[in-house]
Amino acid sequence: MAQLLIVYHSRTGGARQMAEAAAEAARDETDTILKPADLAGPEDLLRADGYLFCTPENLAAISGLMKEFFDRCYYPVLGRIEGRPYTQMVCAGSDGENAARQIARIATGWRLKEVQPPLIICTHAQTPEAILAEKTIPDDQLNQCREIGAALAAGLSLGVF
Repeated sequence: MAQLLIVYHSRTGGARQMAEAAAEAARDETDTILKPADLAGPEDLLRADGYLFCTPENLAAISGLMKEFFDRCYYPVLGRIEGRPYTQMVCAGSDGENAARQIARIATGWRLKEVQPPLIICTHAQTPEAILAEKTIPDDQLNQCREIGAALAAGLSLGVF
């Protein structure tokens, strides 16, 4: 059975909910590993057949712990995971585009194959209170995350990627 690795970081719950929804939908088709960024490492990337990266947007960038995951793992897996499929999800307060670009650049360096455009879910949190508050992602948006998880898992399972 193909293995899908979902790596996420979440400070206020939004990205965690997104990652969990994708994992829930992927489990029927793949051996799905859901790991917080601070616990995921190069060995997890090497074992997996495909990846879903999920991060909050912090100050128009990926979160620090997600960046630290990529920093820790980049060189140990460089040249060893080329061609594997990936997609990404961003829980944004404004637009999320820069965070998505950062992950895409890292994936390009690893020579991963983007199989779906990034899903950016915008919470419109713009005040300090709203930014720091626990997030609740609406079910219709979590369904989009489930669709991404299911599609990535089906593609891995069928050998499409």
